Amino acid sequence: MPAAERPATPGLSAVAALGEQLFRDESLSASGKLACQSCHRPEFAHAAPPADFVSKGGPLMDLPGLRNSPSIRYASFTPAFGFDAEGAAIGGLFRDGRAASLAGQAKIPFTDPREMANAAPADVIARLARSPNAGRFRAVFGEASLDDPAAAFDRLAAAIAQYEVENPDFHRFDSKYDAWLAGRAELSPAERRGLGLFEDAEKGNCAACPPSRPGGDGSPPLFTDFSYDAVGVPRNPRIAANTDPAFHDLGLCGPERRDLAARRDLCGAFKVPTLRNVARTAPYFHNGAFVRLEDVVAFYARRDTDPGEWYPEGAAGVLKFDDLPPDLAGSVNTGEVPYDRKPGDEPALTPAEIDDIVAFLKTLDDGYN
Repeated sequence: MPAAERPATPGLSAVAALGEQLFRDESLSASGKLACQSCHRPEFAHAAPPADFVSKGGPLMDLPGLRNSPSIRYASFTPAFGFDAEGAAIGGLFRDGRAASLAGQAKIPFTDPREMANAAPADVIARLARSPNAGRFRAVFGEASLDDPAAAFDRLAAAIAQYEVENPDFHRFDSKYDAWLAGRAELSPAERRGLGLFEDAEKGNCAACPPSRPGGDGSPPLFTDFSYDAVGVPRNPRIAANTDPAFHDLGLCGPERRDLAARRDLCGAFKVPTLRNVARTAPYFHNGAFVRLEDVVAFYARRDTDPGEWYPEGAAGVLKFDDLPPDLAGSVNTGEVPYDRKPGDEPALTPAEIDDIVAFLKTLDDGYN
């Protein structure tokens, strides 16, 4: 069903209901074919379709992006970007945290040349004034609400953000794992083993970043701590920008984010995403390098014990961490389990244990009850 024909979500405030329509409105793009929902589809847990390892946009819908579009479910819990007491980066929207809020995140695609490709916020508002949503916008914000483009753009973004806050589909907390925590479901033996491996600091060590247990106040786990990590994901040759050997996506260091370009210790680091709905949001990592969840877990387990499985061969041997300039390879996490190994060592996880972790991860999908 086309996005514009989908029924409205019941129970939303007037602002959030308007935001839902704006989230779906393709006419606000230069191409007339791209909306927020194009890259954040409900049927894929508000991520891009699996075939779109990077989405295309621009005036003619022929400009590929640089990164895979992540799920935006549970994004409303994300704190603004900053550094914690130990100096570690945390929070912010997008894979590099460059937006401080949902409203700030909502604005950026409208003027990104690879996405909706408007030249300026005023062009977005001019398109809105000609759209079927103009009347809805004025009904919510006042007859003169489109007269000041800057203020109208702020309202547009705030409405989309309010939709993401109010629509329960963005934070359902109704996975099988949630039901198990509440005593309403049983995990299978494989799922239970997978949970144990996920939490075992000497095996998967996954819970070191995505906490798997309720908070001290009883709040359900978000399966992210909003931190950043450089894991040395292999270069994806299917990304058009990567045909230029000089191009590197350095996450916190750029190219989309520019204020931390001098922080070489942060180069290659991307935000740890929520693992909720991870089985439904392939392909994986910022560059869509892997399409199977099993391969993601195997990469974590065998990245350092068998690098030739993941990286290309060069004249001097395996080109490990090939998506980073060689002088920045030192920023990659090589100290924590399961990365604390070298070629020839036993991986932290066996193939059977990898399967068990994947079985557990599949319990994190929304919609179990």
